[in-house]
Amino acid sequence: MQVVVQDLVTNCDLSGKGKLVLLLHGWGDNLHGLRNLHKTLSSKYQVLSLDLPGFGNTDAPTTVWGLDEYGKFVAALLKKLELKQPYAVIGHSNGGAIAIRMVAQGLLNPERIILIAASGIRSDQSVRRLAFQVIAKTGNIATAWLPERYRGVLRRSLYGAAGSDLYVMPQLQETFKKTVRQDVQVDAEKIHIPTLLIYARDDDIVPLSYGRRYHHLINDSILAIIESGGHFVHQKQPTQVLEHIERFLA
Repeated sequence: MQVVVQDLVTNCDLSGKGKLVLLLHGWGDNLHGLRNLHKTLSSKYQVLSLDLPGFGNTDAPTTVWGLDEYGKFVAALLKKLELKQPYAVIGHSNGGAIAIRMVAQGLLNPERIILIAASGIRSDQSVRRLAFQVIAKTGNIATAWLPERYRGVLRRSLYGAAGSDLYVMPQLQETFKKTVRQDVQVDAEKIHIPTLLIYARDDDIVPLSYGRRYHHLINDSILAIIESGGHFVHQKQPTQVLEHIERFLA
């Protein structure tokens, strides 16, 4: 369904009955990236997925956004749909960083948090940021951190060919830069809610060390390590991920 939130046409999917579970996808992805989780969980819970602004079928923001603006947008969507605070929030990659920031700011007050390959630890990424700047200038960017369907269009965009869903609007480029610079480690320390951290050992985009760091920062947290699956472990190892999630939510 589509609703207008903060003057942006927003695509979302709300289904199931029971306690509310909110799903937040990562950068470059959309609600379809979490469709398996949505479908399975909606048999027991009311589940809300959405295309965050700039992705999928939701309008892009007209100004430069960071985690705070995305968080306020999600809170506004919940209000628009007249939904209560979620029982649980599940965030993948940048969606996990958004969730952490929202909980720390009081925009979300869930009873459970599930972070899958959550990003948001930036203080040790100065080398990576520099690499992005250099390779973006040469047009030879490593796109392994994106869902497969976006890799080709991003490469073509950087080479000056066809536009990309990601970077066709200049303000989205600046939004990307602002977002990936935000560190949420201090926010994570403020979380005192049962939290499940799911990371793949072979994730070379958001490494397992991030999961260990969040496990240290969040007092009431559980770290579940899956041997393989990479950054999109919920898609590559859906059975294992769902087992951890369903046991945690029960």
